[in-house]
Amino acid sequence: MPGSYEPPRGVGSLDDALGAALADTVRGTGASIGGLYLIEAAEPVLRLVALCGLPVAFTVPWQRLSLTAPVPVADAIRDDAPVWVGSQDEMARRYPRAAAVLPYPFALAAVPLSGVRRCWGGIVLMWPAASPRSGTPRERGDISAGARRMARLLDDASRPPTLPDQPRVVPVDAAHHPVQTGLAAADYLERLPEGALGLDLEGRITFATATAARLLGRRADRLLGTRPWQALSWLDNPVHEDQYRTAVVSRAPVSFTALRPPDRWLTFQLYPDTSGISVRVVPGAEQTGAPQPPAAARPPAAAPTGRLYQLVHLAAALTETVTVRDLVSLIAHQILPAFGAQGLMLSAAEAGRLKITGHHGYPADVVERLDALSLDTELTPAGQVLASGAPAFFADPAEMAGTYPRAPQISGKQAWAFLPLIISGRPVGCCILSYDHPHAFTADERAVLTSLSGLIAQALDRAGLYDAQQRLVHELQRALLPRALPHLPGLEVAARYLPAGHGIEVGGDFFDVLRLDDTTAAAVIGDVEGHSIAAAALMGQVRTAIHAHAAAGAAPGQVLARTNRLLADLDSELLVSCLYAHLDLAHHQAAFASAGHVPPLLRPAHATAGVLDVEPGPLLGIDTGAAYPVTTAPLRPGATLALYTDGLVELPGTDTTRTTSDLAGHLDAGDGHDLERLIDRLVHHTTPTGQHADDITVLLLRASHPDGGPS
Repeated sequence: MPGSYEPPRGVGSLDDALGAALADTVRGTGASIGGLYLIEAAEPVLRLVALCGLPVAFTVPWQRLSLTAPVPVADAIRDDAPVWVGSQDEMARRYPRAAAVLPYPFALAAVPLSGVRRCWGGIVLMWPAASPRSGTPRERGDISAGARRMARLLDDASRPPTLPDQPRVVPVDAAHHPVQTGLAAADYLERLPEGALGLDLEGRITFATATAARLLGRRADRLLGTRPWQALSWLDNPVHEDQYRTAVVSRAPVSFTALRPPDRWLTFQLYPDTSGISVRVVPGAEQTGAPQPPAAARPPAAAPTGRLYQLVHLAAALTETVTVRDLVSLIAHQILPAFGAQGLMLSAAEAGRLKITGHHGYPADVVERLDALSLDTELTPAGQVLASGAPAFFADPAEMAGTYPRAPQISGKQAWAFLPLIISGRPVGCCILSYDHPHAFTADERAVLTSLSGLIAQALDRAGLYDAQQRLVHELQRALLPRALPHLPGLEVAARYLPAGHGIEVGGDFFDVLRLDDTTAAAVIGDVEGHSIAAAALMGQVRTAIHAHAAAGAAPGQVLARTNRLLADLDSELLVSCLYAHLDLAHHQAAFASAGHVPPLLRPAHATAGVLDVEPGPLLGIDTGAAYPVTTAPLRPGATLALYTDGLVELPGTDTTRTTSDLAGHLDAGDGHDLERLIDRLVHHTTPTGQHADDITVLLLRASHPDGGPS
């Protein structure tokens, strides 16, 4: 039956089932590469958990991605819509950071895994360069079907899938070329004037003819299992390695010419498919126009191409970190694996000591003992590297002890890289990468880590300033919002304020609950236009004015009208939306006045939740003579009233009316007893990933019997 799902035969665990589903999708859509990303539960991060058709080493920059990262799969999840990138030019235009790390011709599609309960993650598929620039309707349908299948597996699972440190490699079971072991086939290959090599997708030589070995100048048994650019020094050039990477990613034939010393030119023709790469080694004409420089004059070996692209990726990622926590996460999950390290200490220089601002791979007691160490240059390498500006590398504890006998070695680590973080001659801090086993640092690693230290220094300095500003903003925000909500017999109250995901400016959302007497209360919620100190100051004035007018006994419409005139006196250019509710608990009635605010939701005790039709007046600050009509509604014991700001319902690409109606449905289906859990449900419905572009404020009020009896 079309569209029906049959579980794969022989597939037991959820991880196996997801891998089989990914392989089926890759095979069914004709893709050459596929990857499955799942969202981590602890934080809004994507983890690459399964991979088809690509070496794991290629994926190091992409194994862990923020949901806000400028990459296709993150966009697909955020927008809940497929993303298609049809060419390398389009990739460079739309996703320049990704294009810088993958400068190869290919087409790409990213699709979210949207389940019934939540979005689980996304899949990424890549096609050879010769594929059409955009998917056909059938291809798009097959991709969507594969995504729905994986989402169903996740929806139906009794426990969440595992998130491995390294993605699982899933075979696609593509057709492989038969291995010719007969004498006739061997004789045929050996009679040709050209050589033949076989490479797996990892770049290792799996087959070599005697002719190829002779042309390359190395015995066949010395070539097998090695990579050409590692086994042959004259091929150890990033340009040559990049040809292999191009063949793997684009699945397109490539060709290049290399000079075998002293004067033998060889042409390498690479023909890739899903099982590996066939290489023809063709001798060229003798050329004498390019003599080799003497050994003493030769430049040092360049870093491998993969390392160069990785450095580009890490440099771009470091410029995007915002907080110190972001920086620590990036170093821990991308820089440490890239260099095989297991531990991280990130310290800031403060008053002659190193204050640890972030760490990874160390137990808490060790962090506590190493925190705030003196910058004494004889006590710790950190002091010396900050004083000299030069990094220090120690391959084992003996080397460390020989140079710094007084340095505390309490962590059990066996090798260290101390990187000074200096900006314009000013010490910012120190970044220490550590290893669980002795580690000899290559010249390549030293050079790349030294280059990264400058970028880490700038990122740490910028993040430290951001965090300081953010703390100031949050303290100001807390001072402007009520510290506690009043207790009133017959009324339960819960509130939540969530600032926007990023930004250092104060939000304009405000709320308050006022106890007017033993049986009446007032609830107010509003939003000042903009995010700035001016908006925060106005928010405080508006909240104070409403409080004063309500306490003086003004009716709901009068409270807003008088506050509106105050804004005219203040001569503010900012506008304010506001909803004021007067709650009469003795007579079980609520009266509302609205200044252009989003409508409240009401769930009666034994009825369906819905949107209250409150007649709105103009925003505060538009018309000094405006009147604000009053709307009344019953508020019997057991009824739940929800006030909120527009950040909860006004989402990019959605219809606000429909979003508000959906929110009422979630209020109706929510926890009937715990208001805090009900707020969690409403917020999660709107922002399942925890990321939101605007502030969100929710105020829930539930009427109950004053004696606490049943509703």
